[in-house]
Amino acid sequence: MIEIAVVGAHLTGLPLNPELVAQGGVFLRAAGTKPCYRLFALAGGPPRRPGLLRVAARDGASIAAEVWALPDDGFGRFVAAIPAPLCIGTMLLADATTPKGFLVEPEGLAGAEDITRYGGWRGFLAAIASPTSA
Repeated sequence: MIEIAVVGAHLTGLPLNPELVAQGGVFLRAAGTKPCYRLFALAGGPPRRPGLLRVAARDGASIAAEVWALPDDGFGRFVAAIPAPLCIGTMLLADATTPKGFLVEPEGLAGAEDITRYGGWRGFLAAIASPTSA
């Protein structure tokens, strides 16, 4: 099994989570990243998707994530279907683990909104669902 960290539409209960499950994905744990990332709401969709960008620690924050495990063949199929500007890289988690995970290419940030202040994709979705609390 190969661990993969997700921060957006693949989180439990969100629109793309069935793609993980269909490839044999098993939820392992909730986690936060080390505070060296910025989270962006990418232009386009549906579904809405975030992009996670690694930055210098002084410029980043911890972002909520989930860690899943996929069998080798399921991981290959899953990763092969990821569209640009998203990509898979090594993520740095607060629990000192380094699973593969979703990142964004800097070019994909054109028209994106920095949503790091929400602490994660679910926080952002909650804020836009109830704009008076944003």
